[in-house]
Amino acid sequence: MYRLIFILLSIIVFSACRSDKQKDDFSFSGIKIARYDRLQYEATVQNSFFSLQRMNTEFSQETRLLIEEVLDLGSVDMVDMNDRLCAYFSDSILVHLMEDVGEKFKDVSSFEQRLTQGFSNLKKEIHELPVPQIYTQISALNQSVVVGDSILGISLDKYMGSDYPLYQKYYYANQRRSMSPEYIVPDCFTFYLLGQYPFLWQEGHRSLMDILLYRGKIAWVVETILEGNGSGKTALGYSKEEIKWCEQHEKELWEEIRQNHYMGTTDPMIIRSYVSSNTRLLFNGEKTPPFLGIWLGMKVIERYMKNHPEMTLKSLLECTDYSGMIKELN
Repeated sequence: MYRLIFILLSIIVFSACRSDKQKDDFSFSGIKIARYDRLQYEATVQNSFFSLQRMNTEFSQETRLLIEEVLDLGSVDMVDMNDRLCAYFSDSILVHLMEDVGEKFKDVSSFEQRLTQGFSNLKKEIHELPVPQIYTQISALNQSVVVGDSILGISLDKYMGSDYPLYQKYYYANQRRSMSPEYIVPDCFTFYLLGQYPFLWQEGHRSLMDILLYRGKIAWVVETILEGNGSGKTALGYSKEEIKWCEQHEKELWEEIRQNHYMGTTDPMIIRSYVSSNTRLLFNGEKTPPFLGIWLGMKVIERYMKNHPEMTLKSLLECTDYSGMIKELN
């Protein structure tokens, strides 16, 4: 009798431990994207009071972030804010945009799978890292990804494809290239990690090299957890031809930075030219790929991690002193 009780208790304890282990294993539950964008459409275009109520109750944090920070319409607590929001989205261009988004993104399961895999890989390295609640929204062509306290919003209207007619009217070609669905998951992890591990803007930590290594670090981690390498294909959207070009000219590009004394510069125009998609550098009379400085930073991080196998992703992300990496570069 006692032996039977012992066996039963052992089974219960084992089951409880297994249950706890499954709860701690993020890959067990996975990412489920909340379709907040559909609520927006129903509330504003279809004039659904029920959907508007859900926006203000079930998705209160998301709604506050949208109204106050993304659209900048004022305080979410204003008496007439519901009317303001509906009036804002009644614009015919936005109505058409929302309808196109609904048609293009009927199914987001492929993004859920990639986000789940990426966060699983990240959580294996950094167990305590919080996983945000992820939702989709319509930002009226404002921010592509928004990050709040424990939430992350994907603006689907910024990922309709580089050939989307509305984009061709308002954006340059080099801006449109990153406005396609394949950028959604890398952008989510990039903005998420930028929020979790922000750049230190204090004196002595804001030179071009500091920023290139910081942004390169984030991009390298994103590429690593999604693809297992740091080529730049996923995090920066580089084509095979662009990767080949960068690899062929890497030494010359670094030499140009040194000769121009850019490594320690804090000039925002120069820094922007190396990290932004809106500007392209000229090298030997030809335009370079966008985000060139970030790619260069990724290569430094990649070599540093190979030379320091004891360095974990957690230690790398927490690192704010890049002097050692710069010395190895030299």
